[in-house]
Amino acid sequence: MARTYLVTGGAGFIGRHLVRELLDQGHRVRVLDSMLPQVHGTNGVPLPNDVGFVRGDIRDPRAVARALEGADGVFHLAAEVGVGQSMYEIARYTEVNDLGTAVLLEQLARKPVERLIVASSMSVYGEGAYRDSKGALVQPRRKTIRGDNGWEPLGPDDEELTPVPVDERKPVDLASIYALTKYNQERGCLIVGRAYGMQVATLRLFNVFGPGQALGNPYTGVLANFGARLLNGARPLVFEDGRQKRDFVHVRDVARAFRLTMESASLGEEVINIGSGHAYAIADVATMLARAMGMPDRQPEILGKARAGDIRHCFADIARARSHLGFAPRFLLEDSLDELVDWIVASEAEDRGEDARRQLELRGLVA
Repeated sequence: MARTYLVTGGAGFIGRHLVRELLDQGHRVRVLDSMLPQVHGTNGVPLPNDVGFVRGDIRDPRAVARALEGADGVFHLAAEVGVGQSMYEIARYTEVNDLGTAVLLEQLARKPVERLIVASSMSVYGEGAYRDSKGALVQPRRKTIRGDNGWEPLGPDDEELTPVPVDERKPVDLASIYALTKYNQERGCLIVGRAYGMQVATLRLFNVFGPGQALGNPYTGVLANFGARLLNGARPLVFEDGRQKRDFVHVRDVARAFRLTMESASLGEEVINIGSGHAYAIADVATMLARAMGMPDRQPEILGKARAGDIRHCFADIARARSHLGFAPRFLLEDSLDELVDWIVASEAEDRGEDARRQLELRGLVA
């Protein structure tokens, strides 16, 4: 049955793919987006003609109320995104992500919808999951940005640990302002949803990649950053020693996961990882992309420095997504690079990676 859905932040990278996914399933879609230049560029990317568009800020109650009119459900994607930038533009991230969500929830309290699906982030986990030599799960010591004892996290007694996939039972360990705001979004939506009879689910997204990501935004996904560097004749910048591991999930898989969550017949108060279930070393990813772009000699520049708010390893256990949503990734990184390269080559991107690094270094956030 066709439903009407609001997608906040629906003109962004993930939002546009979600809008297309919903339209392809016959649903009606409305988008609320402020069209922030850092995310959308100066001209933005047009949405399909059959999408209702409200240009407005998530912090504006009137714009939010107008966008919610007649909605059966809400996908809440509107947020400032970027671990590094959040560590110095603290007020901006807190205001948009926390206050913006509060404004949305106040409007929903006046007129609840059936379901609210929230975009969260793997960043709320901080460091991923680790086991010691006996196979027991261990919380590593909090990482410093100076790598005094090497890059790999150690256990409480300085023992070596093995990184393993992280599942939703892992306690949060907030290492950045961005992570803090995403966790606040999660909890606020669950609390208000419970009070007003709305079903709420949170999707913790791992590193999302795919065509359409803003190449000129140095605070967006790492693959887009690498692509912008390569496109401008520069080597990808890789912090630490490049062996830190992440999970990369295709944006179309993410869009499908959002739709499956909204359509689930047995949705409870769920927190669900959305990733590929695969772990990739960041330096290897940079090398793979350079090779796919026909630049095999343009190896990554390994900086040997760490950023405040970064973690070492974090990759997803997606068993809950499989069992609760019937979700399985269809577009793995190693099989999707040609499509990504086509997007990168057809785009115009200013390389702002060095500027972003300087902003962090000026504030003592890289060491």
